[in-house]
Amino acid sequence: MTNNDVLRRIRYVFDFNDSKMIAIFAQADAEVSREQISDWMKKEEDPTYVNCGDVQLATFLNGLINDLRGKRDGEQPKPEKKLNNNIIFRKLKIALNLKDEDILAILLLADLRISKHELSAFFRRADHKHFRACKDQILRNFLQGVQLKYRPEKSTSDFKWN
Repeated sequence: MTNNDVLRRIRYVFDFNDSKMIAIFAQADAEVSREQISDWMKKEEDPTYVNCGDVQLATFLNGLINDLRGKRDGEQPKPEKKLNNNIIFRKLKIALNLKDEDILAILLLADLRISKHELSAFFRRADHKHFRACKDQILRNFLQGVQLKYRPEKSTSDFKWN
């Protein structure tokens, strides 16, 4: 999955407009323009498509955490320079205030059944012997389950899951 896919899907699930997207970036002390948001939302085939970098997506996810959970006191976390699916998954878990059981239920909504042990492996440090890389399929199913949970009135056919 590309960063643009993740950004697009989160925007769709929570029905964020451009102003809300800009406000979420602002929650992480970043300034983006409406044009940047628009270019990130475009499909790759579009000639004005712009790739959303790791720092931009990490900044957005940090802003989403601040928006949904409130800013924590002290220094704000710096956006990661390099993202992977495990980090994205962890940030979404934090933003949505999900426990393991909640995530497993969300994955079941998308017809994906994994064990609690498999799930915990995604949230371990990369140097841990039981760490497991989160593949695109897991993250895609999680985002589909989030859509089914938080936006049930819209069917999955309303969003094109590349």
